[in-house]
Amino acid sequence: MLFFKLSAFYFFYFAAVGVYVMFLPKVLSDIGYTPSNIGIVLALAPLMRFLTPFLFLKHVKLNQQLFKYVLLLSVISSSLFYVTIDSFYLFMLNNAILGVCLSLLLPYIELIAIKELKDRYGRSRLYGSIGFMLVGLVLAKYLTEPQIALHYYLCATIITAISAYSLLKYDDVSLEANKDDEKFSILKYWPFWLSLFLMQVSFGGFYNFFTIYETSFGISLEMTSYLWAFGVICEILIFYYQAPLLKKNLLLMIKFSILVTSVRWFLLYLYPESLTISFFTQSLHAFSFGLYHSAVILYLYQLYSNKKLAQQFMLGVAYGLGGFLGAIISGQFYGEFLFLYSSAIALLSFLSLFYMKNKI
Repeated sequence: MLFFKLSAFYFFYFAAVGVYVMFLPKVLSDIGYTPSNIGIVLALAPLMRFLTPFLFLKHVKLNQQLFKYVLLLSVISSSLFYVTIDSFYLFMLNNAILGVCLSLLLPYIELIAIKELKDRYGRSRLYGSIGFMLVGLVLAKYLTEPQIALHYYLCATIITAISAYSLLKYDDVSLEANKDDEKFSILKYWPFWLSLFLMQVSFGGFYNFFTIYETSFGISLEMTSYLWAFGVICEILIFYYQAPLLKKNLLLMIKFSILVTSVRWFLLYLYPESLTISFFTQSLHAFSFGLYHSAVILYLYQLYSNKKLAQQFMLGVAYGLGGFLGAIISGQFYGEFLFLYSSAIALLSFLSLFYMKNKI
C-alpha cells in the first residue's frame, strides 16, 4: 500500500512538473512574453527553493502541521495561475509562492521513500517519469490555448496534495537531527555543493528553452514532445535497473553522470537540426537525471545526520539557486551558443568533485 501511495505521489507531482517545464514556456511565449521575461518568471520558483531552507536552520521546524499548510498553499497558488498569468509581475509573485511550497514538498516525501522503500526507491520513483512523459504526449496534442495547460497543472497539483497528505503517517522524527548530532554545514563539503549548483545551472537552457530551441530549428511541437517522452523512457529504464549501480561508489556514479551531461549539451550545440542526434542526447537523460538524482540523494542521506535539512538544501542549492541562475542565464544568452555554455558549466561541475574527499 505504501509503495502504491508513493508511486501515485510521484506520478502526479511530476505530471505537474511536466506541464510546467515542457509547456509553460511555450504558453508564455505565445501570449507575448519575451525570452528574457520567461527566464525571469521561471527563475522565481527556483530562487525561493534556495532561500526557504535557511529558515529551517534555526527558526522553523518542518513538521506535519506545517506540511499540511504547504499542501493547501500549493493548491491555492496553482489556482491563481488563471488570474495572474496575463500580468508579468503578479505571475512572478505567484511563482515565488509556489517555489516556497515546492522547496518543502518533494524533499519531505523523498525521505519517506528512501527510508521505507530502500532498494525499491527507484521502482517507485519511475512512476514520476511515467507521469511526466504521459502529460507531455497528451498535452502536445490538445494544447490549443493557454487555459488548457493551466487545467492540467491544477488537476495534477490537487491530486499530488491528496497523495502527499496520505503519506503523513509515515513521517519519522528520526530523520531530523538530535541535539548531540554534528551541526549542519555546507562548507564542510563545499566541492559537492558547488557541483550540485553548477550541474543545475547547466540544465537551465534545457528545462526552460529546449522546446523553443528545437521548434526554432524546424522540429514540430509534437515531435519535440516525443523527444521529451523518449528521454523519460530512458530515465524510467535506469530507475528500474539502477539498484546494483547504487551499491557501488556513489561519488563515482555522480561524476560519470555529470560527464555524460556535458557531452549531451555539447552534441545539442553541434547538431541543433539533427533529429537523430536530438534523440541520442535525450537517451543520455537516463544518466544525467535518473542515475544522477538517485546517487545524489543517497549520498546526502549517508553524509548528513539531519537528513530532512540535507534534502531541503539539496533542492534549494541545486534546483533552487542553480535553477534560478540557469533560468536567468539561459534567458539572457538564448541563441546559437546556449548549449555550448551549458556543456562548459557541466564540465566545471564534474571537475569540482575531484576536491571531494568523502567517497561514500
